[in-house]
Amino acid sequence: MSINPKVVCLGGGHGLAATLTAARSLTSDITAIVTVADNGGSSGRLREEFNFLPPGDLRMALAALCSADEWGRGWAQILQYRFTSDGEMNGHALGNLLLTALWDRDGDPVAGIARVGELLKIVGRVLPMAVEPLDIEATFNTASGKRIVRGQIQVATAKGHIESLRLIPESPQATPQALEAIAQAQWLTFGPGSWFSSVMPHFLLKEQLEAIEKSSAKKIVVFNLPEPSSEREFAGVSAEEHLELILSHLPQFHLDYAIADPSSLGANSRLQRVVEGCGGELVIAEVARFPGSFHHSPEKLTSAFSHIFS
Repeated sequence: MSINPKVVCLGGGHGLAATLTAARSLTSDITAIVTVADNGGSSGRLREEFNFLPPGDLRMALAALCSADEWGRGWAQILQYRFTSDGEMNGHALGNLLLTALWDRDGDPVAGIARVGELLKIVGRVLPMAVEPLDIEATFNTASGKRIVRGQIQVATAKGHIESLRLIPESPQATPQALEAIAQAQWLTFGPGSWFSSVMPHFLLKEQLEAIEKSSAKKIVVFNLPEPSSEREFAGVSAEEHLELILSHLPQFHLDYAIADPSSLGANSRLQRVVEGCGGELVIAEVARFPGSFHHSPEKLTSAFSHIFS
């Protein structure tokens, strides 16, 4: 394994946080590129009031990369703290408020994130994928016909077979520092996470899609763990369908490795064939926190990444 490889992790939410926690054990040259389409909870309320980037996924990425000493862990816990009250502060995470305050004062989202990173003494850096808040719109085929759904939360919880995805606005400006990081990366990782609302947006942003396509970095896709049908983004989803959704936006997508838990392979799984069609190697590894869990274990992901990097 090369010493301190340049790793760029693309995603959002808890899935990205797990990937970052895993990768930071193997390198300090790590960049998180985070989706900015969240419209729910504390992030959604702050976004609606200030029209800033939704801070929640950025906050989680910062906490995942905090320094391992008492200072970093302590501030990460404070950053994640949520107020409980009967008033307007209920449910707000302190880190969301801190990021919003810095953006409101200085007007520079990237500098504000870096400032919080300095406070947590993070390993690497965290960047938003775009410099403006985005919306996701999806068209689903349902038993009652086509249905258009807009908003990250709405898309992530919609039922039906997805036909198309798009960003609003259609041509947002990608974060220049993110494009530079992709160009310089040795490894790019995608997923796990809410596939339509946290992973796919990275393939919908035209400038970033071009940067991914041109990148000479080796590419790793981390597939989701199977979830109960009531929790899935849409019933019947499979890892191969997720990869095929990427291919529908980037037909020439070349990947080097794909990580899947054994539980993701059904009796008639086409996953290996689809991965090999992209030039990749399918790595089957137990990466769930425990049998039946649909959350990834950062420690088990570290082991999988270590095997791949070497």
